[in-house]
Amino acid sequence: MSFDTQNGTRGGRQPKGALMRWGNKFVMRRISRKGKVPGMGFDALVLTTVGRKTGEERRTPLGCFPGKDNSWLIVAAAAGAPKNPAWYYNLAAHPDRVQVEIPGRRVAVTAEQLHGAEREEAWKEITKAAPQFGKYQTGTDRELPVIRLVPKES
Repeated sequence: MSFDTQNGTRGGRQPKGALMRWGNKFVMRRISRKGKVPGMGFDALVLTTVGRKTGEERRTPLGCFPGKDNSWLIVAAAAGAPKNPAWYYNLAAHPDRVQVEIPGRRVAVTAEQLHGAEREEAWKEITKAAPQFGKYQTGTDRELPVIRLVPKES
């Protein structure tokens, strides 16, 4: 499946800056140990992608939801910003060079964007578990991409 979600023209402010980088480092350490972030109400993972321009590893903490066949679902929400987050483009460039970190282990995965009925089914489950994603969607004119991370066979 293709990574084809275009940027929008309106939405919230995408979090960034030194405070965000510091917070992400703190959150990633917590996810690596416990798999949860206080106050979020759902599981989380650390996504490692390969930069599409630099070729360097990039790590991002993200909320995650259970998918089919031991996969994980993530949303390229960027807090409802009009633009997709940078990690979305890294996944599009290198969908087979991705890892997730959950408590006690790193797992090599392949990323695929969901479309159509499959996306709608996953979206209903995600917004049921985490209603804030529904609020992000109503605040922007782009469709928030839902990505499935499928573990590679060892």
